[in-house]
Amino acid sequence: MAGIAGIDVGGTFTDLFFSRNGNTVDRVLKVPSTPDDPSRGLIDALAAARIEPEKLGIILHGTTIATNAVIERRGARAALITTRGFRDVLELGRRDRQRMYGLTGVQHPLIPRRMRWEVAERMDYRGNVITPLDEPGLEALARALADEGVETVVIAFLHSYANPAHEERAREIVAPISDWEVVISSEVVREYREFERTSTAVVQGYLQPLVSRYARNLTEKLNAKGFRRQTLVMQSNGGLVPLGQLPTRAANIVRSGPAAGVTAAAQIAGQAGFTHVITGDMGGTSYDVAVVVNGQPRIAEETQLDFRVPLRLPMIDVHTIGAGGGSIAMLDRGGVLQVGPHSAAAVPGPICFGRGGTRPTVTDANAVLGRINADRPIGLTHIERLDIEAARAAMAELGAGLGLGVEETAEAILTVVNHVMARRTRLMTVEQGHDPRDFALVVFGGAGPLHGAAIMREVGIRTMLLPEHPGVLCALGCAAADLRYDLSRTVERPVADVSDAEIAEILSAQRTQGREQIETSGAAVDAVVVTHAANMAYQGQIHTLRVPVEADWPAARMTEAFEEAYAREYGNRLEGIPVALVGLTTSVMGVRPRQTPQVGKSVATHAAQPSGIRPVYFGSWQDTPIYDRRTLSPGATFSGPAIIEQADTTSVIEPGMTARVDDRGNILVEVA
Repeated sequence: MAGIAGIDVGGTFTDLFFSRNGNTVDRVLKVPSTPDDPSRGLIDALAAARIEPEKLGIILHGTTIATNAVIERRGARAALITTRGFRDVLELGRRDRQRMYGLTGVQHPLIPRRMRWEVAERMDYRGNVITPLDEPGLEALARALADEGVETVVIAFLHSYANPAHEERAREIVAPISDWEVVISSEVVREYREFERTSTAVVQGYLQPLVSRYARNLTEKLNAKGFRRQTLVMQSNGGLVPLGQLPTRAANIVRSGPAAGVTAAAQIAGQAGFTHVITGDMGGTSYDVAVVVNGQPRIAEETQLDFRVPLRLPMIDVHTIGAGGGSIAMLDRGGVLQVGPHSAAAVPGPICFGRGGTRPTVTDANAVLGRINADRPIGLTHIERLDIEAARAAMAELGAGLGLGVEETAEAILTVVNHVMARRTRLMTVEQGHDPRDFALVVFGGAGPLHGAAIMREVGIRTMLLPEHPGVLCALGCAAADLRYDLSRTVERPVADVSDAEIAEILSAQRTQGREQIETSGAAVDAVVVTHAANMAYQGQIHTLRVPVEADWPAARMTEAFEEAYAREYGNRLEGIPVALVGLTTSVMGVRPRQTPQVGKSVATHAAQPSGIRPVYFGSWQDTPIYDRRTLSPGATFSGPAIIEQADTTSVIEPGMTARVDDRGNILVEVA
């Protein structure tokens, strides 16, 4: 058996898809994740799919290992060495507050203060040496740290983006003293903003030993199964990187899985004729929402992983909230129903899974209301039927505090979680100047299609697209991606003070570095595509505008492009104010070889035939048609209420909605 396997390891389930030829999906499945050793979940998925690893051509992989390590604070024991006077930069941050009102809130830096140290050295913002590096002092400090059981030393000096010489020399001194990882900030992100650069380097150092062990364990497990080909891992920017390069790019995979899902959703929606898309990925522990405009996922230059834990690396702009199938429902101290952010996760899981869960979850509510088929548990191998009675008993107990019956309590849980997800969707659209009516909603993940119709109705979205395999779309997204390396460099000077030769030199160096990384990866690529951009602003402005530029553009042409982009974005130009070139960025993509997917053909409309009928609760019990997704051919139409069942998820079509299958096998849902 040869072909491609895409595997996404989530917090609750590990999703797999398999394709023999690269343009058809021959097998999909979900198996429980293994939080104690995520690499074992990947091997379990291959075994459950009866795929012989030694006969695979390539494995494409998304993982939550980095995300979970930051959230749960399970990273390495790390130390930070900074320029004297900057030990507390992680706490000082941007003077932001965790809560809008008052000064309450707790900050949890990834490296505590007692593990942060200073050394004498200083560069100015142009990279000129003011104070030489105190090499004897640094060596003495490093020897003291070696006795503290430190796994990683992070070195972040002031203005190293302008001149990394002190950081590079510090690494030469520190590295041989102990068997530890050494991370320098100028190699993680070569940009100004002292706090963000230091924080990003800390995230890299905090994750690097953990990710290194994971890459090593996974490689050993795959080798033991006879797999000798390449494994590519999804990065947060929507591109792939070889497993062997993962340790030095640990911070780049913090949102690996969600990025893969958005990438796949954008491609599928684009093929179906939708260029403006809202993506909603609902798994077992969280709901991830992103926006695609003109076919391109929105990229964020900086993401807040936690309060005062910014990550300044290009990432697909995904907002995550604790709303998943495993989200726990409870009454707060005021007796108000709350759902999430705490999750039953893979272990013990929802009550109806029969794995020891005792607290009602969103999945339990869906099961009680008949939306999930109790006789067809998805992703579970240890049971043949969901324990509906146990879930009903939990609903009755919770409902007693609300004065509600079993069904009313379950419906209330869904109402609350749907409202939370709709609110975050509005935040990403309405509150950022987008009209949701101009967008199609693509929902995926194991639980997304259960809730997409409700989100669509509450937000005011006109069309929802259900891909052919929504439950494993993140795994599919890994196969749809190319290799990608992003490089950046701060300039921070008026454009008039920057020569055309300097701009050309920086962009050339970035192109060369990106191409070298693709060549070093050893991955097969059909072509290398390079794009450049300039971060620019009017002098005195804090926020920048990213402007696409060409490699041979002079500074004057970049200024002209910035002013045009500024006028489009804000409706005016600031005449008479000089323009500053804040930084230059380059993205280098290695386009992977892949076969062209088969394009579907239009067919005549015909009514779909249900495979059965069962009672489902929509405000009251209603006899609801049940459709087998495999029997819904292009052109099929049907109306809600309806339930669509398939191997990787269940989809709910609410009353008052219509659905049709397009020529590519997607289901398009609209409010009647």
